[in-house]
Amino acid sequence: MKLLFAFFIISGLLYAESITAVIKIEGMTCPMCTTAIKKSLKKIDGVQNAKVKLNTEIATVTSEKKVTKIQILQAIKDVGYTGTIISIK
Repeated sequence: MKLLFAFFIISGLLYAESITAVIKIEGMTCPMCTTAIKKSLKKIDGVQNAKVKLNTEIATVTSEKKVTKIQILQAIKDVGYTGTIISIK
């Protein structure tokens, strides 16, 4: 029981240190586009999760606070797309 409690405490602390960025992505035309962007984003040290949706042209990136907007946008640009940050929480 103590181990489970410690897990939840640590998980909560890690979550508190995370940020979520929502990015509008231009130029995606197929599911392979989303896969390429997702792989590029996940290569960034500190990115915990990346979701990319073709139908909305939106990427949601959860990362440690040390990850910068520039790193995220560069990862998208590296695979041939243009990203615009909509929000960061």
